[in-house]
Amino acid sequence: MNQESVAATREPLAHTGHFSFSSLFTTTEYGAHQVRHEAERWLAEHLPLVGPSGGEDADMDAASLLIAELTANAALHGRVRGRDARLDLTLGAMSLLIEVTDARGDRLPGRPPATAADGESGRGLLLVESLADDWGARSHHPGGKTVWATIGL
Repeated sequence: MNQESVAATREPLAHTGHFSFSSLFTTTEYGAHQVRHEAERWLAEHLPLVGPSGGEDADMDAASLLIAELTANAALHGRVRGRDARLDLTLGAMSLLIEVTDARGDRLPGRPPATAADGESGRGLLLVESLADDWGARSHHPGGKTVWATIGL
């Protein structure tokens, strides 16, 4: 399988949550920044209500970094003029599902490539892979994609 097909066939495991969050954002750096802060405020309110850890700082930090990376990637790689992206969070007793949907179904992420040690970019998916318990992407017909990540709490 090539990198694209690995990502394209990945679906998160069935995930039911106690709480959910959804917000549209413009596919700009500012839009990604705004939705990340909105999601962080929501998580700060809801993480303490679920899971055995009760919303430890490490959970919040990992969630914030994943949200920042996935929304930034949507703004950078998923932009289609006049189309917004969407951030969805599903918070369950033991895990958080993060999903970012954009309009560029032709640009599915693959597994992270090796990057140059002195390179200034290309580490985003490595960060996602290291922080998430699982992650992947799925395309939508006729266009668009959702990139998702899960973390245990």
